[in-house]
Amino acid sequence: MTVTLYGIKNCDTVKKARKWLEQAGIDYRFVDHRADGLDPELLAHWLDVLGWEQVLNKRGTTYRTLSDADKASLGPDTAAALLLAHPAMIKRPLLNIDGELHLGFKPELYARLFNQ
Repeated sequence: MTVTLYGIKNCDTVKKARKWLEQAGIDYRFVDHRADGLDPELLAHWLDVLGWEQVLNKRGTTYRTLSDADKASLGPDTAAALLLAHPAMIKRPLLNIDGELHLGFKPELYARLFNQ
């Protein structure tokens, strides 16, 4: 099983997810998409599979600092460029288990995903 967790290392929710994975003994790779960069093709895949509305985090401070014009112009054609420019606006964590994508962290979801 290949497990990759994407997020930002100082995000509290990402910290909780990483701690859960470590305590459950799950071997995973962590990618900090703000520090390590984000592959445009990978982001395009996430947007295709999950939809831009799900991937975009509208509750974070980065989104709130966008201009009203940027917010109004958001859509399927503009989301990728905005998320590449501001990777902190990607909802996190994003968990990839053998190609299956899951957004967010809830202990009960992770327990179900890993049969814990």
